[in-house]
Parts: sequence; C-alpha cells; structure tokens
Amino acid sequence: MAHMRFAVLTSGGDAPGMNAALRGIVREACFLGHHVLGAQRGYYGLLEADFIPLGPRDVSNILQRGGTFLHTSRCPEFRTPEGIKKAAENLRAHHIDALIAVGGNGTLQGCMALEKEWDGKIIGLPGTIDNDLYGTDETIGYDTAVSTALDAIDKIRDTAMSHERFFLVEVMGRDSGFIALQVGLNGGAEEILVPEEPVDIQAIVDRFVAGKKSGKTSSILVVAEGAYPGGAAAVAKDLRSLSGDDYRICVLGHLQRGGSPTARDRMLATSLGAFAVRAAMAGESGKMAGEASNKMVLVPFADAVGKKKELDRELLDLARRLAM
Repeated sequence: MAHMRFAVLTSGGDAPGMNAALRGIVREACFLGHHVLGAQRGYYGLLEADFIPLGPRDVSNILQRGGTFLHTSRCPEFRTPEGIKKAAENLRAHHIDALIAVGGNGTLQGCMALEKEWDGKIIGLPGTIDNDLYGTDETIGYDTAVSTALDAIDKIRDTAMSHERFFLVEVMGRDSGFIALQVGLNGGAEEILVPEEPVDIQAIVDRFVAGKKSGKTSSILVVAEGAYPGGAAAVAKDLRSLSGDDYRICVLGHLQRGGSPTARDRMLATSLGAFAVRAAMAGESGKMAGEASNKMVLVPFADAVGKKKELDRELLDLARRLAM
C-alpha cells in the first residue's frame, strides 16, 4: 500500500476511551508506515489548519486517561457551507489522504457534509456515552459512563436506606435511555424513566404507595435527562404534589463523562481505531466503524445517524418486574 497521510480528530462531547482510540489509530498507522496529524479541538482544527504530528511516543501513557488529549469542541462554523469548504481546502493543502473522526451523532453528520467537498477517505468512530448510534452494539465511553453512574447510585442507595427516603437520580440521555436502563436495572431501581416511553406520574405514585405497604422504606428512581420536561426536578415536583411525600434529587451530570475508561471501553476503542486505519487503507469511506455481535463492521453514515437504535424493551420490562 502506498504511503498515506492520516488526520484524526475528536469532536462533540468527550467520552472515556477517546484517548485509547487515538492511540490505536496512531500506532496502527505508524506500524503500517503511514503518517498521522492530529487536528486540535475537533472541527476547529480543520478550519484553522491546527495540526500537530503524531507518532508512537506522542500517544504513550494515554490509554488509561479519560477525555481527549487532542481536546474537543462543538463548532457552529463548520456547519456552514463556507466552513466545510475551508476545512476541505486545509485538508488538501496538508495533503491528507484520510480523516478519522471520533465522536457522536453531530460528528458523523459533519463527516457526511465534508464528503461532499473533499475526495479523501473519511471513517468515523462512535465516541459517545449515549450509545445511540445505529449499527454498533456499544459506543466508546458507554460502558464507563454506566459504571460511573452505577457506583454513584450504589452510594446513594446506602443513604436512601439509612434515612428511609425516596431518591431521584438523573443520568445523561437527552434522546435515549440506554444509560438509564442499564444503571436502573443493575442498581435495583424501583422506577426507570426513559425518553422512549411516556411517563405516567400517577402510576409511579401508585407503585410507590404499594411498595410502602409491602414493606419498602426507600426507593430509587432513575431518570434519563430527556425523559420528562424539566428532568428529575420536575418529576420530583409532580410526584410531591400527588403523594405529599418528600423526594431527594441527585443530578450526576458531567460526572458520567469523566474518569479512567473501563477495560471494555479500552478494548473497543483500541480495536475500532486500528480497524478504521485498515478500512481507509482498503479504500472504504463514508462509514462508521462499529462492533456488532463481536465482529468489526462498517456502517454507512446515513444509517448510523439516520436509523433509530432501539432500546431493549425486554430489559425494561424485566427491571419493572424485579422492582416489586
């Protein structure tokens, strides 16, 4: 294979495992005799031609670190025709043959727009804690976010039991309930609210009342941030108005994005990073690298961002049955 020049960036919300993905990309490309440039601060790096050379030593000792050493941002300018054209010009000026972008839905949409202005190879990696990209079983950062939130809920459970209280824990998930479902099921939550299903406040109150009659003295309700207008605070307010009970609220927020990635996220990120390099070398473009049924797959960008990744309703039903 002829010598290639790769560019790599991380964009949008950070996710644990992004650094592991960068390491996998850089070292695989260098092992195969190619050069890599890192675009700093996501798509801003393409607009400003802010590239730094990356070799094996530049990605040493980052596997275990959360966040992204290339930094990330959201770039409104890149969404304009002028911005996309400028990015394409800078890629051509630096003789880039292939771009690998690590990020979520917005990042992949940016890749799709860039495809129309630039004829280089573009491969995306699913870097988002939300796990909402179609075609991959899990996204980079999801497992770590779930583990972080679960650890917090285990601690909250101790307090809830000690004080015999009801707690509402808000987790990330504006449009998808993957984190809430996994955390709620594995944390023994009595209720799990997700954006994929309507919320019946009166039914929740009725179940809480029935739980207290059966001997429950404390309960945990996990709320995905997009499950109810106003989030956990609004849920607590409406529950209080119907039941008269007091509800404590804990919003985990950006805590879920930080921290050292789990072994599972490191493996996924590293494998997908190396796979993306080889995919671009083979002439693939316009696709997201993912993992489905333990196999590396390539998913067209239009499918990855356009098709709905369905929540496992059987797991949601199981969580409700076990919350008796």
